[in-house]
Amino acid sequence: MRGTPVAPELSPLARDRLAYRRSRARRSTLVAFASTVVFAGAVVVGVVSSPGWPRVRDTFFDVDVAWSSLPPVLAGLWLNVRVLVVAEIGILVLGLLIAVLRTLRGPVFLPVRALATGYVDLFRGLPLLIALYLIGFGVPALRLSGVPTDTAVLGTITLILVYSAYVAEVFRAGIESMHPSQRAAARSLGLSHRQSMRLVVLPQAVRRVLPPLLNDFVALQKDVGLISVLGAVDAIRAAQIEAARTFNFTPYLVAALLFVLLAIPTGRVAEAVAARAARRQGAS
Repeated sequence: MRGTPVAPELSPLARDRLAYRRSRARRSTLVAFASTVVFAGAVVVGVVSSPGWPRVRDTFFDVDVAWSSLPPVLAGLWLNVRVLVVAEIGILVLGLLIAVLRTLRGPVFLPVRALATGYVDLFRGLPLLIALYLIGFGVPALRLSGVPTDTAVLGTITLILVYSAYVAEVFRAGIESMHPSQRAAARSLGLSHRQSMRLVVLPQAVRRVLPPLLNDFVALQKDVGLISVLGAVDAIRAAQIEAARTFNFTPYLVAALLFVLLAIPTGRVAEAVAARAARRQGAS
């Protein structure tokens, strides 16, 4: 019966090196913390001692206004979250479809590739704000039966159309980065083109482009606030209403902090995934 493996005892030289590295790490951490505190303190002192600070404090940092505007801004943020979830699902589906269409081979698929390329060129070149105005105000003006006119729905559709053009290029880069031997091996096993794409190429391509996809998701979290230009009462529109009611800009700061708190976890996840992908690529 084998016993549990015992870690080899470190030599005195190895113990000294380990202790030195730990002391250096503790020293670096203390220096970084101290420098951060000093820099933050200098910034705070510089801002607070400026001549216009009392007016800025009353206009942007009113605690009473912040607490009174928090409930409506939170209610508006819930609309942003719902739009974000629906838009992200639609973007992933439509972006992947466009990417697959752009990678189809053969002259018979030339019209499909041309349409997909034209779609990407159009919505990548069109500013999101202008697209919101064109779709959010132009579609209801047509008075078509069965076409949604809700501002949140039209804003979500616009986000899907614009962001899917960017995500499609990310997916296409991942698909085209696969070595041709992957497709050849899949075809040699008897898989059809569709099966090789679905079972072999796409899973590997998605893993490769996951970090940039998460970065696009972080950007989308901020851009969902632009649906307020259509009149949807999201966090930004709620902050605008509260600012007009109180004659104070503190509600905008509340909305900004909520968006930052919403984006920080996703940003850390994106960094962790990118670091993991870099370690995996370095190990391979």
